[in-house]
Amino acid sequence: MKRVLIIGAGITGLATAFRLRKLGGTELDVRVLEASEMPGGNIRTDRYEGCTIEKGPNGYLDNVEATRRLIEEIGLAPHVRQADPEAERRYLYRGGRLHLLPSSAPGFFRSPLLSLKGRTRVALEPFAKKAKPELDESVFDFASRRIGREAASILVDAMVSGVFAGDASRLSLASTFPKMAAMEAEHGGLVRAMIARMMKSRKKDADSSGGGPAGPGGKLSSFDEGLDLLPRTLARSLGKSLMTRRSVRRIRRAEQLYSVETEKGENLEADLVFLSIPAGRAAPLIEKISPECSRIMKSIPSAGLAVVALGFDLSEVRELPTGFGFLAPRCEGLRILGCLWDSEIFPGRAPEGIRLMRVMIGGAHDPEAVGLPDDELRRIVLAELKTSMGLKAQPSFVRIYRYPLGIAQYEIGHRDKLEKLRTGLEETPGLLVGGSSYDGISMNSCIEKSEDYADEILRYLGG
Repeated sequence: MKRVLIIGAGITGLATAFRLRKLGGTELDVRVLEASEMPGGNIRTDRYEGCTIEKGPNGYLDNVEATRRLIEEIGLAPHVRQADPEAERRYLYRGGRLHLLPSSAPGFFRSPLLSLKGRTRVALEPFAKKAKPELDESVFDFASRRIGREAASILVDAMVSGVFAGDASRLSLASTFPKMAAMEAEHGGLVRAMIARMMKSRKKDADSSGGGPAGPGGKLSSFDEGLDLLPRTLARSLGKSLMTRRSVRRIRRAEQLYSVETEKGENLEADLVFLSIPAGRAAPLIEKISPECSRIMKSIPSAGLAVVALGFDLSEVRELPTGFGFLAPRCEGLRILGCLWDSEIFPGRAPEGIRLMRVMIGGAHDPEAVGLPDDELRRIVLAELKTSMGLKAQPSFVRIYRYPLGIAQYEIGHRDKLEKLRTGLEETPGLLVGGSSYDGISMNSCIEKSEDYADEILRYLGG
C-alpha cells in the first residue's frame, strides 16, 4: 500500500485528500496533518450572538465545474445559498463619500467617479497598444496602458485591494488575473474581448438551450450554515485520516521514503509528501531536502489582514446605504480597504433587527495594521465608517480576526518562480507543493488545482 501525507488541512489539502481516497481506494493510505484544532485554513465561520460571521472569504462564484462537482459529491448541493439579488449594489469611496458603481456604459459616463478626461480615456481602450507577449506587466501598468492612469488609480486599485489586499503596481497581471491577460492576447483589447464573448454567448443561445447555469461571471454563493460547512464536511469524510493539532517539526528524506516528524514526537513515513500550507511556512520544512526550492518559496510574499466584524441595531442604521458594500482606493485617504454588508448579501446571517458588517484593514499598503491592538482597530474602523458611510451608531458587538500571513502576493516574476520551483521539485521525487501561494487564491482555484494535484500524485505512485 502506498502512503501519502498531506500537510495542511486548508481547502486544497482537504479536497486533494478527498479525491485521492475516491480514486485510490484501498490501495492508498492518505493522511492529512493539520497544525490547528480546526480544518479549513482561512475558510472559517464564527457563530456569535445569533450571527453567522465569516472570518475569511464571504463565498464563492458558482461558475466553476470542479467546485460544483465537489459540492455534489459530498452531498452539500441542497445547502447552497446564493446571494440576494437585492444586494447587487456596490459602492466606491471617492471624494469623501460613497458613489454607486454604475452597471451600464451610459451610467459609467454619467458617473462622477472619474473626471471627464478620465472617462474619455476609458472610452479609448480599444485603441490602446498591446503589450509585448514576453512582458510580465503589473496590474497597474496594464490598466494605465489600456484605460488610463486615473481609472487605474481609482477603479483598478480598489478592486486589487478588495481581492488581493495587494499593491497593484507590484502584482503580476498574468499571475493574478490571467483571464484578463488572455483577453488582450487573444482579442487585442478588453472591449473587443467582451464583444467576442457576447457574440459567442448569443451563438450558443441560438444553437442550444442557453448558456452556462451561472453565466460568464457566476453568482456569489455560500451555504446555509456558513462557508466552513464545506471544509467541515470534507473533514468528516476523511475520518481518522485527518490528524489535527499535528504541527510538523521536520521532514527527512531517506532513499525513496520521507519521514515526517510532528511536534508530538511522532514519526510518520510516506512515499509522497504534499505540502499544501502557505509557502512561507512550508519553506523551512524542506530547507535541507531542497535548499533552492525552499529559497524560492520564501520569496513568495504575503499580505497580512485583519477582519473586523460589527453588529448594529437595525433601527439605528436604517438611513445608511444598502447593498453589497464598498471599496476604498488607496489614494482616497482611508485606512480600511472596504466594508461588506454581510446580512444584506446573505439574509439570515444575522437575527432580525441586527445589521452585520465586516471591514477589512491591512494588506500590502498597510502591513502594520494586522498587529494593532483591538481597541485601536475598533477606533479606526468606526471613525472611517463614519467618514465614508455616515455611520454614527455604536456597535452591539465587535469581533476581530487576524491573519498575519493573509493573502499570497503574486508579484512580478511569479511565473518565473513557479517554473524554477517545479524544476527543482523534479529533482526531489515524492515531494509536491500546492495551494493558494502558487496558482490562485480563491476557493474555486484551490479546488480546481486539487484535482490536478491528486492526479499528479496518482501518476507518481503508479496508480
